[in-house]
Amino acid sequence: MILAIDQGTTSTRAIVFDLDWRARAVKQVPLQQHFPRPGWVEHDAGEIWNATLATCRDAIAQAGGEIAGVGLTNQRETTVLWDRSTGEPLHRAIVWQDRRTANVCAALRERGLEPKVQDATGLVLDPYFSASKIAWLLDHVDGARERSARGELCAGTIDSWLMFKLTGGRVHATDVTNASRTSLFGLTSLDWDDALLDLFNVPRSVLPQVKPSAAHFGDTDVDVFGKLLPIMGVAGDQQAALAGHGAIKPGETKITYGTGGFLMSNVGDAPMHSRNRLLGTVGFQTPTGVAYALEGSIFSAGSAVQWLRDGLGLIAASKDSEPLAASLSDNGGVYLVPAFTGLGAPWWNAEARGGVVGLTRDATAAHLARAVLEAIAYQTHDLLEALDADGAPRPPVLKVDGGVTENAWAMQFLADVCDAPVERPAFQEMTALGAARLAALGLGLIERLDVPQDRPPTVWEPRMGASERQSLLAGWRAAVDGVLTVARGAPKPS
Repeated sequence: MILAIDQGTTSTRAIVFDLDWRARAVKQVPLQQHFPRPGWVEHDAGEIWNATLATCRDAIAQAGGEIAGVGLTNQRETTVLWDRSTGEPLHRAIVWQDRRTANVCAALRERGLEPKVQDATGLVLDPYFSASKIAWLLDHVDGARERSARGELCAGTIDSWLMFKLTGGRVHATDVTNASRTSLFGLTSLDWDDALLDLFNVPRSVLPQVKPSAAHFGDTDVDVFGKLLPIMGVAGDQQAALAGHGAIKPGETKITYGTGGFLMSNVGDAPMHSRNRLLGTVGFQTPTGVAYALEGSIFSAGSAVQWLRDGLGLIAASKDSEPLAASLSDNGGVYLVPAFTGLGAPWWNAEARGGVVGLTRDATAAHLARAVLEAIAYQTHDLLEALDADGAPRPPVLKVDGGVTENAWAMQFLADVCDAPVERPAFQEMTALGAARLAALGLGLIERLDVPQDRPPTVWEPRMGASERQSLLAGWRAAVDGVLTVARGAPKPS
């Protein structure tokens, strides 16, 4: 069996798979979110480690039998700085959603440096990525710059942090997919780029060693699980989901709807640079080679549904959004742009904030719930348009996974707005499944990632007319234009 660790934005999970890809044990604990200032988002790295340890031990005990190896997948870009000798974090982790370094990225953009960064990394200049987060930690933790120069500190994404703890501090490593999300990693060279390290003022000494996604990263310390277990597969969550869907051919595309929404399309064995502000990235690297991808990121998907529940108190549970949305015959002209932490692709506006337009005295909680679910589909449509404009093949089927896909109303609306079939696999945990399959591939237990599932998927076919679709999209574009107009007039962050 394979132990898959899935450390996400809102929870930490451990799943034990057998080689028929059935989940033999699943353990999960929620992760507390910290919002110290507007636009800032943090996690407690120690809490993440403790939750990982507890869920893994419980899952191993529940599954019984022998664990052959470990696969690890993680929330990407979220950044930790820690003491190399003690293994203690020096600050809360800065989460991928965090916008505190927007001014740094804006200054680099104003200097005309974005094309240079994008050519080397495939990424736009945005606080979303790890480089400016690492620099912020080094500049704002007392003595960190000096200590990093002496080789006393480690910095990295959550996979690096967990591997360091799992191996008792013996391994400071990451994989190519996580490295490709830092703005410090060359897509062609597949190594840290010295020019980018200088640009962002990040010393190479704090960074992890980079390995393929299916490789031997190291062995867990015997005190962790009572025996040595090889860590054999690592990938950032969206790339792990690409592997979980078995999207190994150019053109195969998946969309994961969790806290955010992430479209990723396999573009083959060479990097593809987007002209429409999608992201070039590494899909995964296995013993047979590298698969590159184009990605579009939606910052708020499931988190917008959580806002209805936790922020507004309009629903008691996320699933309650479905009957509310379905209770209306149309959206009543109400649109919500969920730019709670800025807008992702293809806009990449860090200063944008959320907005609701089209409210009348007749608007109800149902209109807001429907507007949140509709926004997920509209944002996906924007990503597919950008993918098409870049010359990538438009996927004939949208392979979806993630918590939002349990909402059948939202999936039907997605198929209607995108005018494409939507396919949801019977087993939903694609990120964990991808990590497990990468580990199995690294162990030599399987030969390919595209292992079919034993149960058929659920499919939603489009049924909306073209004129209705275009009318809805026109309303959405007007709402986005309004949010961007407000953002242009807002004071710049200090």
